Amino acid sequence: MSLSQALGSAVAGLRVTQSALSLVGANVANAQTPGYVRKTLDQAETAAAGAGISVGTNGIDRELDQYLQRQLRAESSGGAYADLRSQFYQRLQDVYGDPGSSSSLETTYSNFTTALQALSTSPEDTSARSGVLNAAQVLSQQLNGLTASVQGLRSDAEQGLADSITAANDALQQIADINQKLATSTANDTATAALLDQRDQYLDKLSQLMDIRVVLGDFNQINVFTTSGTQLVGLQAAHLAFDPHGSITPQAQWSDDPTKRGVGTITLTTINGSPIDLIANNSIRSGQIAAYLEMRDQVLVQTQSQLDQIAASMSQALSDQTTAGSAASAPPQAGFDIDVGGLSAGNSFQVTYTDTATTTQHKLTIVRVDDPTALPLPSSSDPNNQVIGVDWSGGLASVVSQLNNKLNGKPQFSILAGTTLRVLDDGAANAININSVSATSTVTALASGVPQLPFFLDANTPYTGAITGAGSEVTGFAGRITVNAALVADPSKLVVFNTSPLTPSGDSTRPSFLYDQLTSVSLAFSPAAGIGTAAAPFSGTLPDYLRQVLSQQGSAADSAKNLADGQDLVVNALKQRFSDSASVNIDQEMSNLLILQNTYGANARVISAVKDMFTALMNI
Repeated sequence: MSLSQALGSAVAGLRVTQSALSLVGANVANAQTPGYVRKTLDQAETAAAGAGISVGTNGIDRELDQYLQRQLRAESSGGAYADLRSQFYQRLQDVYGDPGSSSSLETTYSNFTTALQALSTSPEDTSARSGVLNAAQVLSQQLNGLTASVQGLRSDAEQGLADSITAANDALQQIADINQKLATSTANDTATAALLDQRDQYLDKLSQLMDIRVVLGDFNQINVFTTSGTQLVGLQAAHLAFDPHGSITPQAQWSDDPTKRGVGTITLTTINGSPIDLIANNSIRSGQIAAYLEMRDQVLVQTQSQLDQIAASMSQALSDQTTAGSAASAPPQAGFDIDVGGLSAGNSFQVTYTDTATTTQHKLTIVRVDDPTALPLPSSSDPNNQVIGVDWSGGLASVVSQLNNKLNGKPQFSILAGTTLRVLDDGAANAININSVSATSTVTALASGVPQLPFFLDANTPYTGAITGAGSEVTGFAGRITVNAALVADPSKLVVFNTSPLTPSGDSTRPSFLYDQLTSVSLAFSPAAGIGTAAAPFSGTLPDYLRQVLSQQGSAADSAKNLADGQDLVVNALKQRFSDSASVNIDQEMSNLLILQNTYGANARVISAVKDMFTALMNI
């Protein structure tokens, strides 16, 4: 090797060492900087002056495990989802109160039934009557408060979605800006490495909000997609839009029909300008946004449905009267006559019949509907009970015509007289046999000669379960339920149910009926609220249902916490592994610094020796 070659190699070594020293200094200075990835110099052998060996740099390397980074982002998305769900479930548990505490819904309900039991043993006791009304008012007010709290949680989820979409848009735009900067730079230098660090931080933030998939392109650029395949960003960023609704009520629910939607939806305007509803497409499946959506549109809606079921069942158990039809014969047909004049909107009459070919028993529930825009009613969740909504606005003749058309004369309906319907089998065809017919109506008077009474009201009117084009009366009923003001004004009606002859003040008929209805009578509950299934709807007493609701809520909260705890362990372990490979280790940097100092000194000595040799040659 000539002196010139030796000098060139030593100078090149000094330059590379200086660059490496700068990187060590930058690593140490940014050891505590969030998102900073340790940098190293990519060195390579090069030819010097056409021969010999020298050293150069290919660029700056970021010391990270990309596979581990992808795994960490995926698990971080799941961790953010699990943590947020657990937080909401815990807040929901706080709303319900600790089991057995004096403020829990179960205790409040028990206090009400205990007061009724005391009244049934001492009907004439005015203090016992006041105790029933006071306990009922506390219970109705608690249901009102629970509804307000549940809708408050939904409002928090709505606001959380608005904030998350704003943060996601910011991250997407920042990633697009960095992609554009990288597109104009081919150098793999410190500036490029710094841009990649910044972009990784925005990707990490985005992964907390939603599940994403990152695809590497040319010149260190990336394309970001949701895991469902919707592109979010490339050289340009798609734009997310959210239209928050200020007031969230039980009736405000998400729908893919904009005219029926009462909460905000997430719309993505793609890079080419096409709009996509990400909720309708189920494009976001993890991260905080998915957790907010699940709580707002599923969990809390179901929670409200359970409260509404409790309120509605409690009200109807005390006010609904079922009357059996009387046998009717019109040879060769047979069946029953039933008076439907007392049915209010939402009330129904039931027909039970047997299919003689299969000996299978079927049940029809015919619901009075006064608003034809509500028809047809949704299919019943009970496979053994066919629910038919009938427009009552055209009179009874129209009702008969509608039923005969819908059921093809099996059974056959006709008007006997006034408001009495006749329900018959198909006669000589003998395809069906009518087993029973009954009508269930809401008693609206405090003293009507029967123990049923409108104890609870929907604000100021009797609750009948009416269905209109705007929805069912049951939705949000727990927030509107109240004790009948007329009953509060005249507590004697807790006992007196007949005026002629006048019910004795010591008669326990009505108090005992109220107590039995709320503690012993088995009721059917809709599986739409999440208790029971369509194939096996839950039936039991109101206390049974209440315990089932509280048990389900507690179990869901525990499951959510366990999931969050497990996910946190996974995320923390991955973070530690990633940190071990990507973060700055001061001890390691100091060791590298010593090596570089020695390397620098060695190259300097070569230069000094070459200088001395050139000087000696010149002197000769």
